[in-house]
Amino acid sequence: MNIAPNSYSRTRKRLMAAVASLAVVGTAGAAMLATGTAPVLADAVRVDAPQVPSFADVVEHVSPAVVSVKVKAKVQPTADDGSDDQDGFDNLPDNPQLRRFFKEFRGFGDQGGQFGMRRFNHRNHGNGEPRPVAQGSGFFISEDGYLVTNNHVVSEGSDFTVVTNDGKELDAKLIGTDPRTDLAVLKVDGGGKFTYVDFADDSKIRIGDWVVAVGNPFGLGGTVTAGIVSARGRDIGAGPYDDFIQIDASVNRGNSGGPTFNLNGQVIGINTAIFSPSGGSVGIAFDIPASTAKQVVEDLMKNGSVQRGWLGVEIQPVTSDIAESLGLKSEKGALVSSAQDAGPGKKAGITAGDVITQVDGKDVASPKELARVIGAYAPGKSVDVTVWRNGRNETVKVDLGTLPSSDKQASNEDSNKQAAPAKADTLADLGLTVTKSENGKGLVVTDVDPDSDAADRGIQPGDVITSINSNEVNTTDDVSKAMTDAAKSGRKAVLMQITRDDANRFVALPVGKG
Repeated sequence: MNIAPNSYSRTRKRLMAAVASLAVVGTAGAAMLATGTAPVLADAVRVDAPQVPSFADVVEHVSPAVVSVKVKAKVQPTADDGSDDQDGFDNLPDNPQLRRFFKEFRGFGDQGGQFGMRRFNHRNHGNGEPRPVAQGSGFFISEDGYLVTNNHVVSEGSDFTVVTNDGKELDAKLIGTDPRTDLAVLKVDGGGKFTYVDFADDSKIRIGDWVVAVGNPFGLGGTVTAGIVSARGRDIGAGPYDDFIQIDASVNRGNSGGPTFNLNGQVIGINTAIFSPSGGSVGIAFDIPASTAKQVVEDLMKNGSVQRGWLGVEIQPVTSDIAESLGLKSEKGALVSSAQDAGPGKKAGITAGDVITQVDGKDVASPKELARVIGAYAPGKSVDVTVWRNGRNETVKVDLGTLPSSDKQASNEDSNKQAAPAKADTLADLGLTVTKSENGKGLVVTDVDPDSDAADRGIQPGDVITSINSNEVNTTDDVSKAMTDAAKSGRKAVLMQITRDDANRFVALPVGKG
């Protein structure tokens, strides 16, 4: 490229001026550094977003009331052979999945994750000294040292130690337990006055409310998790008083007996079980409601045990078919399958086939609710029980007894004795083949059509049909008459009472269908 002499000279001068300018800037920058000043830079990123509500205030106030519970017992370690004999769950139904469900939640030292063996030394306990068997959580409910935890945490224990939020270890004694609700009360003597918490009115809890769980997961000590109320009234098959609050706060083994708080710092429930296919938290935990816990705890503090009212009847749910067969407008209530001979219910005139719909004017929606309502009364209390019988309501007065330590089973002597089916009769409309029982009371089922409604509803060979719509049946003519009467009265189903293994149950079968 050819550049004219004058143009070249002008270009050269411009380049020299630019270099000089840069030199001046560099000198100025060096001077700024030398005098301790710096160039102005852009601000760090900051977002003025709405602030999420904090649980810090709640946690700060309630944490001193929450403790870790260590349990020791003068027993030798049980081999892990899968047996539940020493698990303290004797009152649970014989359901392997349910027992594992509770066992995994329990804070066993040797099952508490990677810290379990470090926290508890399992060696050299063959000298009769107490050895660690469990660890869980609890919380103070009084200034003088009463605290609540789970029965399954302390059930094997002989020595109990609580560790407070500030690390103090205090000896505690067992005041009382209630296996039916899985609650226990301990008492710490000495140690001064304790920060304690109160129970909330759980009837005001709504699904979606924020909750905070505080406890001792895996033996780590005070740990806080948060979540919401996921559901209410959960029945997980743990016992007759199931009415759990479900939460999704992270709860793990060792949280047993720990409290769940509302945002006012009140206890809405006590962590007692988790659903955990993996063994860890999957966001499904179950709390004993505060209303249940408060009543039980008061009894334990006062008497060391819980005395419950007892009606003495076996009950089952009212299905739509059963409601139809009895002329009930809804499926609410509890159907009496049998009344125990020595029970208060039978003495008052309650019989099998009655549907209990109210107690002292309060509606009874289900068998579970009836159990809770009756159990809430003290033994000896006189209550009015409303039953649906023969198409109308009747009220009987019952003086409640004391719930036995183990539930008694009704006995129906000779009800399941079977004769050799020398002559079998067919009830074609019901899909059943029957024969007279040996003692002449009832009809023994000898065969069931697999495609029949009877088979669909669980009737099996060997069952004894004792009544239909509260009328005794001893012949096939009795059955036919009961079916005809039901059809004439506009019923679409009949209620059949059957006996199996000395226990009664009711089954509703459609009229005029095979």
